[in-house]
Amino acid sequence: MTQLASVGDFCPNPDCEAYGDVEANVIIRYGKTRDGRQRYQCKACQKTFNERKGTMFYNRKTEEKDILECLALLAEGVRISSISRSKGFKEDTILSFLREAAHHAQEVEAILLNEYEISQVQIAGLWTYVGHKKVATSA
Repeated sequence: MTQLASVGDFCPNPDCEAYGDVEANVIIRYGKTRDGRQRYQCKACQKTFNERKGTMFYNRKTEEKDILECLALLAEGVRISSISRSKGFKEDTILSFLREAAHHAQEVEAILLNEYEISQVQIAGLWTYVGHKKVATSA
């Protein structure tokens, strides 16, 4: 089974000759940002990027734990307005966290299911099966 690549394993610059090539070994550590994040540089194109490049946390000033907490609360069904009041983020900011997470989830799903083929008939059968399942209730 192949492993997923991490930030710093390849050049994320689409204009670089080594773009996406994990075998190229052109990425070097290039110091740290002011807030302590690892920086990298591509020896082929000289572009620099930090450890958040390619993640939903890239170019965000909000701490990762705060973003993840907001997303976890959303997943539990907590309203955006309630999260906004308790966490101190604007509702638009929380919505941007959700949109970015959804975008990344779609990208990961597309990659993971790229070679998996399923027909519309199979999908319909699956939904029929799931729809007939009853949730067990405790008395």
